[in-house]
Amino acid sequence: MKIVVIGHGMVGHKLLECLAENAAHGLDITVLCEEPRPAYDRVHLSEFFSGKTAQDLSLVEPGFFERENVRLELNAKAVSVDRAERTVTVSTGEVLAYDKLVLATGSYPFVPPVAGNERRDCFVYRTIEDLEAMKECGARSKTGTVVGGGLLGLECAKALRDMGLQTHVVEFAPRLMAVQVDDSGARVLRSKIEELGVTVHTQKNTVAIVDGENGTHRMEFADATHLDTDMIVFSAGIRPRDEIARISGLEVGARGGIVIDDSCRTSDADIYAIGECALWNGQVFGLVAPGYDMARVVAKQLLGELAGFTGADMSTKLKLMGVDVASIGDAHGKTPGSRAYQFSDERKQVYKKLVVSECGKYLLGGVMVGDAAEYGTLLQMMLNRIELPDAPEFLILPSSDGKQKPGLGVEALPEAAQICSCNNVSKGQICEAVCAGATSIGALKSATKAGSSCGGCVALVTQVMKAEMKKQGFAVNNHLCEHFPYSRQELYHMVRVERIETFGALLAKHGHGLGCDICKPAAAAILASCWNEFVLKKEHASLQDSNDYYLANIQRDGTYSVVPRMPGGEVTPDGLIAVGQVAKKYGLYTKVTGGARVDLFGARVEQLPLIWEELIAAGFESGHAYGKSVRTVKSCVGSTWCRYGVGDSVGLAIDIENRYKGLRTPHKIKFGVSGCTRECAEAQGKDIGVIATEKGWNLYVCGNGGMKPRHAELLASDLDRATLIQYIDRFLMFYIRTADRLQRTSVWRDNLEGGLEYLIDVVVRDKLQLAAELEAEMQHVVDTYECEWKKAVNDPDTRKRFRHFVNSDEADANVSFVEERGQIRPATPAERQLKRIDIPVVVETA
Repeated sequence: MKIVVIGHGMVGHKLLECLAENAAHGLDITVLCEEPRPAYDRVHLSEFFSGKTAQDLSLVEPGFFERENVRLELNAKAVSVDRAERTVTVSTGEVLAYDKLVLATGSYPFVPPVAGNERRDCFVYRTIEDLEAMKECGARSKTGTVVGGGLLGLECAKALRDMGLQTHVVEFAPRLMAVQVDDSGARVLRSKIEELGVTVHTQKNTVAIVDGENGTHRMEFADATHLDTDMIVFSAGIRPRDEIARISGLEVGARGGIVIDDSCRTSDADIYAIGECALWNGQVFGLVAPGYDMARVVAKQLLGELAGFTGADMSTKLKLMGVDVASIGDAHGKTPGSRAYQFSDERKQVYKKLVVSECGKYLLGGVMVGDAAEYGTLLQMMLNRIELPDAPEFLILPSSDGKQKPGLGVEALPEAAQICSCNNVSKGQICEAVCAGATSIGALKSATKAGSSCGGCVALVTQVMKAEMKKQGFAVNNHLCEHFPYSRQELYHMVRVERIETFGALLAKHGHGLGCDICKPAAAAILASCWNEFVLKKEHASLQDSNDYYLANIQRDGTYSVVPRMPGGEVTPDGLIAVGQVAKKYGLYTKVTGGARVDLFGARVEQLPLIWEELIAAGFESGHAYGKSVRTVKSCVGSTWCRYGVGDSVGLAIDIENRYKGLRTPHKIKFGVSGCTRECAEAQGKDIGVIATEKGWNLYVCGNGGMKPRHAELLASDLDRATLIQYIDRFLMFYIRTADRLQRTSVWRDNLEGGLEYLIDVVVRDKLQLAAELEAEMQHVVDTYECEWKKAVNDPDTRKRFRHFVNSDEADANVSFVEERGQIRPATPAERQLKRIDIPVVVETA
């Protein structure tokens, strides 16, 4: 049977993959692709601007078109179809006969009919050729504007920003992503995107594009305002490419799209349509997963099997410009009788909404902006009609009592639950693959293709895989990385028990290869936790990440911030004056941090040792703001000054910070000490919180702020100082021993078998008989403490690394700042461009 496929995009290639597995059925397939290259991944198209090549984005496996029965014609456009003769005429003049024809022509970008829309440096965002042209234009532009604030428009805005352009988004609707999110979600999304330096213009109707005064173009809007820009990219939606169907007499919808039935057949029984060009039940699907479903249906039809397309869930989860955005099912609550639960935190810029049935038992839809951690659970609840808990609002509310949210274990999912929508992989198929030996994500992708397309389901696929492995008695792989077949906890014990003191010795004895960016910093932290040697010692320096390597936090413009330690937040007037003098001398931006310290921003790498020397001379030490270590101990003024205080919170905070400073941990650690239950130091939101009572001190553990705030839990109450320090020693060393790499205390606690009661058994009741050992290990860290800044400036070999160029003492000429509110801030790409054309805006650091 001769099959002609018109179009070789993602959906067209999915059809070929499905058919290629059945080559023995005597199929002769010709594919017409009007682009100069085979199918590539349009879902991740914007990654072209962050370094990926066309080859990286290709969907075609090597040798795919070496099959005898599959022929690909590039730069070949189908110009007409003769349905009576069953032939397709190609732009090359070739005429192809077919038994069955598949239209996979996709869509084209909608360009608003605006005067001037064809001017030079006006683009659409669709093909790699479009992106190459945009890249060339971006190199000679200062500003770029995207017309369209939908999914693709925001992806395009990220691309312009990545090119260093001052970026604008112009949207006709009153909000961004109008199809996926509601007004409240769009408000949070807009706020987050504007924080990233993108200017958003909503309710703007462009009526003409003319010559600009401050840019190549001027966009004139219906409200008499305008915007000047050098580059315009239209990303205002898509339209089905149905022109070949129209000229062939096939039925098309009133608003476009090739009409298909449940078998994906058009009005001609020998012609199929799949993907964004197809109109099923009055709907065109703009996501890749429904197109893949159609491709699978047609492949089965061509092979003589029964199959039907029944629609598709349009739920989606994306990260747009680093912002999590998710939409599930009936996100706008259009179902009669539906009810909604909403949570909005505009300070942390998180918005979540659940739409439930009138009876309150079933989830119909949802919206998440800023944090979409619950997407997988909620999607499965909606798709599989799983009953909601009694209080469904707690599925999206942040925890305030230390308890875990109600969740959905993968065991509760039915075997038919679709885990990967792109490749139509069910839970049952994943479990079957695990039983057949696919016990790693790579093996599962090969066996089932789950997680191999957009990647949004990988977390859930992993959970299903591990649950099934445990069920079948397989050992669940918790290896740190490919170089060490051990968990972080196991490596910690090897280092401690065998007294391994270098990464080289650890690798030689228990690993293989050269190590990587995962195991090197993890091993460095373990070695530091155990032996507390200088992290920039020759044997350890190459293991550190950028912040630890330079003992300072690298910032967005390549400069560094310096945070001197101020134990408990206490600092003398002379100390404050000294910090101010250093900041003034080196032209640094100063800000009081959330941990009640002063942060100095804008230091170049060669300035760091000079700044440290002056701070050390004034009595300061490293604040370890750059390390996975004990950072800050926040305190209120306590009983010393406050009329409500019942305990000396400042004195205790200083003692605690001085005891644990320099301690390296799996994740950063923050303390809080409050002088009374009014809790001004917010101790119950910290990894370790201490609150004064009339009888002593209450100790709280495993709280945190961050993306998923968690209330700390009471470990012990009414403690004297000595016992309090004992318990903190034990808690910290037990956490260091048993936590995974980069695991916060809150996550560690949630995964700790036995929960809080087990932690109390270990720390307070000494059930494991480890108390003395843990306390001794902590005392070693306390006794061997050295200020890393002081060590660095006094060691000539270490000091040599603090230069921008290996073979020169020259400073980085590209670092530039702009004055704002009496201080400096990093110059934007546009402001740096102004500097290059001699407009005196930028303050140089050199």
